[in-house]
Amino acid sequence: MGKQTKSPLGRGIGALITMDDLNTGGSSSINEVELSKIETNPEQPRSVFDAETLEELAASIKAFGIIQPITLREIQPDKYQIISGERRYRASISAGLMSIPAYIKKADDENMVEMALIENIQREDLNAIEIALAFQTLIDKHNLTQEKLSERVGKKRATIANFLRILKLPAEIQIGLKDKKIDMGHAKSLLSLDDPSTQLMVYEQILEYGFSVRKTEEIVKELNRTEPTELPEALPTAAKPKRKASHEYDELKDQLSSFFGVKVSLSCNDKGAGKISIAFDDEIELQRILQVFDSLKNIS
Repeated sequence: MGKQTKSPLGRGIGALITMDDLNTGGSSSINEVELSKIETNPEQPRSVFDAETLEELAASIKAFGIIQPITLREIQPDKYQIISGERRYRASISAGLMSIPAYIKKADDENMVEMALIENIQREDLNAIEIALAFQTLIDKHNLTQEKLSERVGKKRATIANFLRILKLPAEIQIGLKDKKIDMGHAKSLLSLDDPSTQLMVYEQILEYGFSVRKTEEIVKELNRTEPTELPEALPTAAKPKRKASHEYDELKDQLSSFFGVKVSLSCNDKGAGKISIAFDDEIELQRILQVFDSLKNIS
């Protein structure tokens, strides 16, 4: 029985970049490429390069040289674009190098994004938001379903779906996830809450009290059984508003909703700070709400 050939899909960067495809430049499978002939990849999934760690890498390169070659593609004669290894490229410039060891790979624009994404994921160099944006870019740019994307990058469809969902969280929470103030488990729990103001309320509590993912899940579960203005028993006593305040907030929320003619959400912490969110369905409704505010300014 003949040996079966496995599909390279889902097997990672090692399957996409094979020794057969390399420009060997003679007897070597690695080329020494001048840094001046290299440009960065505009589709690079990674958007954050920590200055301190780059300095440390530059110092290491000065002392020991480049241990792992970067991977490039030739975009025109004697001009190359980075597929993977932008950190090493940047650090090499800082270290004062004139050239860098590199593999030369043939790749189209679609494979460029995939290779850069897979390489960074396998090295755990991307934060959750960068991964989510990279997934979304591949889907939008190449008209892929989540199932097809799953096959191409070697990730379960459910995993891809979870990453894409975090792009629906409020910007403040996305920034917190990107800056590693919370992790993916916290974000997934917050997605179980429908109201953005409630998501932000719980997010602020996570930062203030250092809640674990499990504690956050308990809080979210309780909140889904109560009104958004009521904090659940899972929160510490110091974080809970007085019960009479919750009733007053409910009345105020109802009055505001009636006044503007749209749904109004209100949240408040134990210190009395909070947020009021006014929902609108379309631009016409927004204009009507703005007219209400304008009319209030004219009241003497």
